[in-house]
Amino acid sequence: MSTDESPMQALERKSPDLPMKPGKVERHEYEYIRHGTQCLIANFEVATGKLLTPTIDFTRKEKDFVEHIAKTVETDTNAGWVFVVDNLNIHMSESLVCWVAQQCNIFENLGKKGSCGILKTMETRKAFLKNTEHRIRFLFTPKHCSWLNQIEIWFSILVRRLLKRASFTSVEDLRNRVLRFIDYFNETMAKPFKWTYSGKVLKI
Repeated sequence: MSTDESPMQALERKSPDLPMKPGKVERHEYEYIRHGTQCLIANFEVATGKLLTPTIDFTRKEKDFVEHIAKTVETDTNAGWVFVVDNLNIHMSESLVCWVAQQCNIFENLGKKGSCGILKTMETRKAFLKNTEHRIRFLFTPKHCSWLNQIEIWFSILVRRLLKRASFTSVEDLRNRVLRFIDYFNETMAKPFKWTYSGKVLKI
């Protein structure tokens, strides 16, 4: 699973769009009304290209991320799970480590955050979450390279296909239309991404 979060704004255009005419593209009203924000936490299943168990809510805190991962794992409690994430602090939190330990039947003393043991620092927690012996584990992209995570490609599709040109009357409208788009994408557009970058050093 390629997993990450993306903030979204519920913006409503103050005036209707101007339709296309011969020689002129459709034009959008530049003034808008803010109706609030939502955060999408999504899993891109690399093997199928589908979005699984999306979470849309007002925050992306430590608790939100753990609940999202738990909801995803609940879809197949016997499977092995690998989540590809960036180095955001909520991806290596105390509560996430405790949850993974519980799910993997690890009963050792995890220590204390800021003091000792596995919970001591973000690096010790990260090392625990990366352990290949765990049924649920996390792979972390290199720092400043979150673009290596394929979910970022899907977020760009969401922006181009829905968010960029839409007008939302409320956060509920935003949430519902994003969820409908995900259903549509999974049914009609989902497929594994084909990487085209050769790995050559980029020249500036």
